[in-house]
Amino acid sequence: MTGSPSPAGIVVVKLGGSVLTRKSEEFHLRPKVLQRLAEEVGDGYEAGRRPVVVIHGAGSFAHPTAKAWGLSRPPPGRADRERGAALTAYGVRRLHLRVLRALLDAGVPARSLPAFPTMVNREGKLSRFSVEPFQEVLLAGGVPVTFGDVVLDPVWGSSILSGDTLAVALARDLPSSRVLFVSDVDGVLVADAKGERSVLPRLGATMPASLVPAPDRPDVTGGIRGKVEAMLSIAAAGSRAGLISGLSHGRLSRAIRGEDVHGTWTAPLHSGGGDPPAPR
Repeated sequence: MTGSPSPAGIVVVKLGGSVLTRKSEEFHLRPKVLQRLAEEVGDGYEAGRRPVVVIHGAGSFAHPTAKAWGLSRPPPGRADRERGAALTAYGVRRLHLRVLRALLDAGVPARSLPAFPTMVNREGKLSRFSVEPFQEVLLAGGVPVTFGDVVLDPVWGSSILSGDTLAVALARDLPSSRVLFVSDVDGVLVADAKGERSVLPRLGATMPASLVPAPDRPDVTGGIRGKVEAMLSIAAAGSRAGLISGLSHGRLSRAIRGEDVHGTWTAPLHSGGGDPPAPR
């Protein structure tokens, strides 16, 4: 992978908090799911020596805390907002160490690259992103591992930088071939005229009209709607994006190797490539 500023054909894997944890129970890890997904990252990585970047969400380790302290909203919030930011950052780092350990146990040369303090938001939106550390780890043969975090915000003090936003930034600034959002659902679920829900296999250039966020889940980063917005941004940047289930054995490793497994996919919108092949 030497001889160029960054490796080509990078696969970005976003392990959602919904699949790594039980969001309804604070600090509740799914250890067996995490172990298997880490092994699948290792299998996919080793199969083709494909460069991989891993992002993970916070799930029940940080979402409830971030919501309680109002970190996804502008001030005025709680006067002691920075305490909430520190507690949220601590929670997600507890999960991060578990993810790193699982990846290392699976033989993945995982290197931690937290968003804080090098990345900065402004009014809750990413304003400063540094891709160079990711390039350097990739060129050294490692697997960068980052996560949704609480970062400095010169207007709000601190705010949430989601893993989905990081996935968009990495797809834009690295030569990524695909970005995989690994969740606890099979894909984007849409309802027909009879109210029956099914997986949308292909995502067009706009948000599905029937897509609404689930009202009963403590997600401060946009839920499934945020995933779709991220996928559309990634497609606009020229990479393929897919939303797949991490609860189905082998699906992630196959997707890292290049298969369009069952899920919701979008093609690069400016590449002229048209729709992706039908999922198998």
